[in-house]
Amino acid sequence: MSLVGKFASVGGATMASRVFGFVREALIGAALGAGPVADAFYAAFRFPNLFRRLFAEGAFNTAFIPLFAKELEGDGMAGARRFAEEVLSVLVVALLVLSVLAIVFMPALVGTIIAPAFADTPEKFDLTVLMTRIMFPYLFCMSLVAMFSGILNSMRRYFLAAIVPVLLNLILIGVLVAALYLGVESRVTGLWLAWGVFASGIAQLLFLMWGAHREGYAMRLRRPRLTPAVRRLLVLMGPALLTGGVTQINLLVGQIIASAQDGAIALLNYADRINQLPLGVIGIAVGVVLLPELTRSLKAGDEADAQHLQNRSLEFALGLTFPAAVGLAVMPAPIVALLYERGAFTAETTALTAAALAAFAVGLPAYVLIKVFSPGFFAREDMKTPMWFSMVAVVANIVGALALFPVLGHVGLALATSIAAWINLLLLAGTLWRRAAFRPSPATLRRVALIVAAGLAMGGVLWALQGLAAGWLAGPLLLRLVTVLGIIMIAAVVYFAIVIATGALDRAQLMAMLRRRKRSPGEGR
Repeated sequence: MSLVGKFASVGGATMASRVFGFVREALIGAALGAGPVADAFYAAFRFPNLFRRLFAEGAFNTAFIPLFAKELEGDGMAGARRFAEEVLSVLVVALLVLSVLAIVFMPALVGTIIAPAFADTPEKFDLTVLMTRIMFPYLFCMSLVAMFSGILNSMRRYFLAAIVPVLLNLILIGVLVAALYLGVESRVTGLWLAWGVFASGIAQLLFLMWGAHREGYAMRLRRPRLTPAVRRLLVLMGPALLTGGVTQINLLVGQIIASAQDGAIALLNYADRINQLPLGVIGIAVGVVLLPELTRSLKAGDEADAQHLQNRSLEFALGLTFPAAVGLAVMPAPIVALLYERGAFTAETTALTAAALAAFAVGLPAYVLIKVFSPGFFAREDMKTPMWFSMVAVVANIVGALALFPVLGHVGLALATSIAAWINLLLLAGTLWRRAAFRPSPATLRRVALIVAAGLAMGGVLWALQGLAAGWLAGPLLLRLVTVLGIIMIAAVVYFAIVIATGALDRAQLMAMLRRRKRSPGEGR
């Protein structure tokens, strides 16, 4: 399967999850709006989610995949299974201890890290503590999910690991539909959502265990021991802890500051959910596929193939991300209104969310391109350099947030996160260039310039169409739906006509991806 085909496999699965995620967020908006229960739920969910992305998807997978691939290449299935079992045993013990400590000391964590300003509202503070305690075991499940996903990805089995997150959204949609149908009060709805998160973690873990078993990795628990291989994993995980989760750290910083503004946490989450669609579909697809592919090329000493992989990844990521960023920045309000504005989600909430979405969109290309350049370090087992750059980005985000929040409120927090992402990207790309670890080919540089030009032209079309259709965008839901989709379709036609006509995107690869989508789903495992 081609590189673009692998991106399409993971991206398609992630797209399914994101679509259901929008349904989930729309239902949460209708049930909870931007009130205290929504604030409490999002603050509570951010904490286990932060640890999941920092530890599980970030540090753990970044360190685990190159080492697992090395064992697989050197000692075959038996050696790789032994290494995975050693890691699994240590991981289970560490997660159990962490979960127990976090649940016991949750009031202190909420009061100092998660949402300090909630202490001024005892009822919201207590609800946040209770929800976080219910949801924290989700981290245990998702960390093990990350390990089994890493095993499958190292074996080039990408689809199952990419599709299981849809279970979280399906379960929460079921919870919300039941709550709205039964007319339960908002606090009870919030608690049901917390239990739904917990249940989804168990469901995802069971599916991935089954997938690994099907590939011949029915693992058993060993006596936990810090073997040399496990110690090497821990050494690599230390720097990757910050690197892999810098975006989440920045969002947490924003949440801490935002807790001083009523409703700000919920507003940022609603906006970030939309921003996460292209970031998740494109960024996750590139990150999931590129690291194991790049690791294999470098282990084989094939520098030419490594350069080719990064060039194609850069073109693919920017070619789909830049127009998405332009679209979200130019017409955020109609998109937010269409997706969320109903029930407790008012027109005022739409305006506030749209402003945050435009600020997030400014950093969207940087978020995704970080996924392109980071594997260039990780595949070479260089975790420290991206770690230092991540720390610079975190400091920049904190400084920016503190400076912009008094002036722009929650929008300043979103903008500070975007600025920090661009700083991180420039440091990563500049260092790879200086080390000659990645030099974009002349063809890639030409394509990048054409992609940017086509995206700006598309933005002009969006701006003009939005002004012409202003009356329709303020009409009934069905008219707004048709209008928004029509504007997006016209803009997409303009953009893709330009990039295909100029060769900014590889026509052969696009056609191969389209042909692949007509094949049976089983081929995309």
